[in-house]
Amino acid sequence: MFASKILSLMVCGSVLATSTWAADGLSLPIAAGPFAGNDQSLTQHYQYPDWFRDAKFGIWSHWGPQAVPRMGDWYARKMYLGPGHIDRKTQKVIEEAGPIYKFHVEKYGHPSTFGYKDLLPLWKAERWDPDSLMALYKKVGARYFVSMGTHHDNFFLWDSKIHRWNSVNIGPKKDVVGLWQQAAKKEGLRFGVSEHLGASYTWFQPNKGSDSTGPKAGVPYDGNDPQYQDLYYTKAAAGDTGWLTKNNPAFEQYWYNAMNEVVTKYQPDLLYSDSTPAFGDVGRAMIANFYNTNITANNGKLEAVYNCKLEASKGRWVRDIERGVSAEISVDPWQTDTSIGDWYYRNGQKYMSSGEVVRMLIDIVSKNGNLLLNVVQTPEGDLEPDVLKILDGIAGWMEMNKEGIYATRPWKICGEGPSLTTHEKGRFDGLKDVPKNPYSDADFRFTTSKDGATLYAFQMAAPTGDVRIVSLAAPSALIDKPITAIELVGSTEKLTWKQDAGGLIITKPASVPNDLAVLYRIRF
Repeated sequence: MFASKILSLMVCGSVLATSTWAADGLSLPIAAGPFAGNDQSLTQHYQYPDWFRDAKFGIWSHWGPQAVPRMGDWYARKMYLGPGHIDRKTQKVIEEAGPIYKFHVEKYGHPSTFGYKDLLPLWKAERWDPDSLMALYKKVGARYFVSMGTHHDNFFLWDSKIHRWNSVNIGPKKDVVGLWQQAAKKEGLRFGVSEHLGASYTWFQPNKGSDSTGPKAGVPYDGNDPQYQDLYYTKAAAGDTGWLTKNNPAFEQYWYNAMNEVVTKYQPDLLYSDSTPAFGDVGRAMIANFYNTNITANNGKLEAVYNCKLEASKGRWVRDIERGVSAEISVDPWQTDTSIGDWYYRNGQKYMSSGEVVRMLIDIVSKNGNLLLNVVQTPEGDLEPDVLKILDGIAGWMEMNKEGIYATRPWKICGEGPSLTTHEKGRFDGLKDVPKNPYSDADFRFTTSKDGATLYAFQMAAPTGDVRIVSLAAPSALIDKPITAIELVGSTEKLTWKQDAGGLIITKPASVPNDLAVLYRIRF
């Protein structure tokens, strides 16, 4: 069972003042600082850094060797779903081979002879230019950037000393995380790393299978070969099928060591986990180590943000909602992570439009959230022309309307209009990040300046007639000071307006500067 003891420990040539052994047999060093590996400590000492609250918009590179086949997300798992595989959710046997398995056999060969290990060297990233991409992302409006560290495929995109399966040894022969970080610092962007390793152990288990029918029936996939266990893992215990493996000290130690290596080597501003805090006390020890390390790196100031998918953050970290948004204003800052398309490059995929991204960002910011947007890269590392066009559209809108986004805070309500009730339930802990019905010119979202002197009202579609904001009627319980001025951001046109019991009515502008969403600056 769990035990706890404190000791002095030498790690990587430096002395850590304390190290918590959170479980028998596990070494979980925690750097010196105010945080310990428990909820009480995290709640007592953590404060959300201003940089994150002000940034609002980040770009993510969810990229790696799984992009090579151009078949989208989860390739490293799906390539092993041959005839007779086990369905991940129902745990029932599926006799029909999956489409990715069929593609893989046709293009590369059977997974007993050409496995994921053989795909890794094909990822060369030969057209990847992190400096030019980072300059583009800054122009688009991102204030922070997140690099994939490792996906569920157990392949590390950093220069690891604990794991041979990494991008310095194989494929690009480059420290992808390190080069992204250098580019981000050059552009003045905050830098983060995402990890999906905690949820990789059970995810990757299909590599232990074999076909149940066909010419290769019974021939083990290459994940059964002992010489590759450090990539493919050992076989999971019977019944261990959850997102996070259970009662597996060896894997918990491996995960902690990998996270400690990333935190120590790169000292990121943000760390994202594709799970709840992993493995109970082990995960909380990791968070404490990250926070304490960050304080030391920033001369005593805590600048760290930890993202994870546990709804009740209670001030300990930043809740992340994948492919979804909060239904209302959250007291604590939160984040949506989503992608303009598939998570990895896929031939023929449909991307979100510039307007969809902009309106999603506005909705999120109005509810005290941030948007982390994956921009889909080709396997070679560059961006397709249609992706560049989408980014250009976002950049133009952001440059004009950024004052209503950056360094703002939620108003008394997030907005008004029919879209507030037409969102569908999303897949992950929230509402879908795009409403069921398109926004209309009756839909508004609000943000405010930190001093409360300026209200920003975003009209989510170009006006078709006079603009009516019902929440700003006279009288209104929401406003306690008279409106003194209303301006159309990005335009010099003088607006005509009035207030009555039906709302604030602005005479339709002669033209709008950008029809992705229209921003009104309202002063009191």
